[in-house]
Amino acid sequence: MAEQGLYEELVRQFSAFGAVKRELGRALPADCPSGSAAALTLLERHGDMRMSRLAELLAVDMSVTSRHVAHLAERGWIDRSPDPSDKRGRILRLTPAGRDRVQELARCTTRLLAARLSDWSDEDVARLTELMARLRRCFDEQSHTPRTSAITAITA
Repeated sequence: MAEQGLYEELVRQFSAFGAVKRELGRALPADCPSGSAAALTLLERHGDMRMSRLAELLAVDMSVTSRHVAHLAERGWIDRSPDPSDKRGRILRLTPAGRDRVQELARCTTRLLAARLSDWSDEDVARLTELMARLRRCFDEQSHTPRTSAITAITA
């Protein structure tokens, strides 16, 4: 196990990483803010789902998710169909235009990352990717651990 000071520095870096996330969000087209982009990306990755599942994956309140879903539906990027198992619920599904939008969003963020990391070696980028995936797996594997507001505030 690493020493305490290393974990403290890691927490500081996570806080500072918010600036990176904000810049990535600014690289997105104006008609698709970062919250909507995240919703589209999750639908592309996980497939059709109910709004409650999307809210869970986004880790936001249903009212916030509802606003994102309305924004996406207004632009024709998703369909909302009745849930066959519960007619009160809706199933969210990407449209072909939504799939195209996800690809465009990926191109935008990829271009920005390529520009900002242009002096990094392929090995450095691969190592960062590997370590970030490993970190994510650690949290995914232990997702049954209750989240605290302090952790949420640090990583927001």
